[in-house]
Amino acid sequence: MVTSQTTVTVEPVTTSHQQEQFLNIPWQVYKDDPNWVPPLKSDVAEQLSPENAFRQYGKLQPFIALNEQQKPVGRIVAAVNERLLEKEPQKVGIFGFFESIKDQSVAFALFEAAENWLREQGMTVMRGPIDLSTHNNCLWLVDGFDSPPRVMMPYNPPYYPEFFEAYGGTKAKDAYAYQLSLEQDLDAKFAKAYRVASKSGITFRPLRTKGEGFEEDVTNIYYLFNRAFADSWSSNPRTKEEFMAQANSLQSLVDPNIFPIAEDNGEMIGFFMALPDYNIPLKRVNGKLNWWGILKFLWYRRQINRARVLVICCLPEYRRKMVPLALIYRTFYNNQSFREAELSWVYEDNDASRRVIEQTGANIYKTYRMYEKQL
Repeated sequence: MVTSQTTVTVEPVTTSHQQEQFLNIPWQVYKDDPNWVPPLKSDVAEQLSPENAFRQYGKLQPFIALNEQQKPVGRIVAAVNERLLEKEPQKVGIFGFFESIKDQSVAFALFEAAENWLREQGMTVMRGPIDLSTHNNCLWLVDGFDSPPRVMMPYNPPYYPEFFEAYGGTKAKDAYAYQLSLEQDLDAKFAKAYRVASKSGITFRPLRTKGEGFEEDVTNIYYLFNRAFADSWSSNPRTKEEFMAQANSLQSLVDPNIFPIAEDNGEMIGFFMALPDYNIPLKRVNGKLNWWGILKFLWYRRQINRARVLVICCLPEYRRKMVPLALIYRTFYNNQSFREAELSWVYEDNDASRRVIEQTGANIYKTYRMYEKQL
């Protein structure tokens, strides 16, 4: 761990110049890290903009850290999510968007700024990293730094968790990413599950990706998702408008071959949500989807040979009909496009989901952690 006595000034982000500094800090932190995938600056700016739907039910304050030469060396966002507070027994404030050079004094100054702001809002616990909501980027990687992150998964230097633990933070919960080779056949139990589900009247089809069909499928996914994951830890419900906005942003990226829907008499009762690993081309665009970035993205997306499974969802009453395993079989049987898949992330105490995943033969290869600190 690197410590120093560098003089650090932390300022709230209030001007467009400071916002630009805030957005650029990761390029300083990760400039020599071959596994880092630059985020799209426009996506980060949109999340923090006054027009973001989060502002309807939450408040936030970004901060930047400056050294003696007034050079930005770190950043953090403190936030209060009122929807999360409705579910929590404590006054939980959150921090996210954290980045820092390898200097403990910089990290401590940023943590202190976030802590003080959250305390002013009446919070008694600081939890993170959470970028406003667990539906966005969250968690710190604590094991598995030897490979790049998959699409929409976090990545950070090893010293981030070390700094927060030194500051007094403690583990709240771990989450795992599983790696599955698709170059070998699934166990015969998956084919059996597909036959059992089909004989019981369950039908399977790809997600519709255009027009009214897409809108109808996403609407049904929204209601099914909220029903199935209503009790998820540290998660707040999204409005239909928020859910649809994210779905529309991903519409052109969906591969229907790895996004099957399960239905019973025409009613959606489960789905398997996976995406090609677009981090492969995103790494090439360096955070900007201008005309040149778009051309590079389109060129390098042809190299995608792995996928990330985000959600395997099924109503509880259909699990005995083996629908989750049938969805896995429906997705990866006769797979010709991908050589591996990541199934992520799943909390360490989510035994039901872990059992389904581990039946595929997938193994844990990355561990992530959520932290808390009493204020």
